[in-house]
Amino acid sequence: MSRLFDQKVALVTGASRGIGAATAYAFAEAGAKVVLASRDEEALQKVAARIAEHGGSAIVVATDVRHPEAVSRLVEQALGAYGRLDAAVNNAAGGTHRPTPLADIPAADFDDELAVSLRGVFLAMKYEIPAMLGSGGGAIVNMSSTAAEWPVSGLAGYVASKAAINGLTRTAALDYAAAGVRINALMPGPIHTENLDRAGPQAREHVANGLPVRRLGTPAEVGVAAVWLCGPAAGFVTGTCLAIDGGLLAGMPSFGKGK
Repeated sequence: MSRLFDQKVALVTGASRGIGAATAYAFAEAGAKVVLASRDEEALQKVAARIAEHGGSAIVVATDVRHPEAVSRLVEQALGAYGRLDAAVNNAAGGTHRPTPLADIPAADFDDELAVSLRGVFLAMKYEIPAMLGSGGGAIVNMSSTAAEWPVSGLAGYVASKAAINGLTRTAALDYAAAGVRINALMPGPIHTENLDRAGPQAREHVANGLPVRRLGTPAEVGVAAVWLCGPAAGFVTGTCLAIDGGLLAGMPSFGKGK
C-alpha cells in the first residue's frame, strides 16, 4: 500500500494509542497527511512526532467526540490545514468498567459507553461526510468489534454500542454510496493492546489459545486493514462489516490438539 494516499488526507479518532495510533502510522506510511484526534493531546503529540520522524505530516486536534461542536471543529481544522478530507477511521471508544452483570451496571456508565462509542461515531460521520462530498468522495471505516456478533458477558454497553455501529455503518453506506462515499466497519477480535497487557501473560495466552490461529492480533494488522478499506483496491466495497479476528467468528476450533 506504499504511497497509495499521496496528496490525500486521513482523519483518525482515538488515535492516541493502540489500534488508533497504528492506523495513523499506516496511513502516514501510505503517504497520507494525517489528522490525529482524541482527548489525550499529550499522547497525540507523541504519535505526531513519530510520524514526522519518518517524513510524514500530521496535525493534532484534541477532541471529545461526545460533543458536536468539538467534532465539527475537528473536521474544520482538517480542512483548514490540508484543504480536503479523503478518509476517516472512527476509532474513539469509551467505557472502562470491569465486566459487570447488566443489572449492576450504573446507568451513567452505560450512557457514557454509548455517548463515546456510538454517538461519537454518528457525530464523526455527520461532519466527515459533507467534507468528503466537497472533496469529490472518500471512504470511512468505523471501528466495531467481533463482540457485535459474538457477545461477551458483563459488557452490555460495549456489546450494544458495537452492534449498533454495524447497523449505523450499513445505513450510512446506503445513504451515500451513489455520492461516492464508501462506509465500512472493521470488527477486530482479540488484539494485543494495553488492555491485554494489563491482563497479564497468562490471560493473553489463554485468549490466544482459544483462537483458531493460536495467537493474538496486532494493532498494526488492524491499521493496514483500515487503510486497505479506504483505498482504491476496495473501491467496490461498501456497507460491509469485516472481521479481523484470527478465525474467531468462523466457529469453534477442534477439541483436539492439532496445530
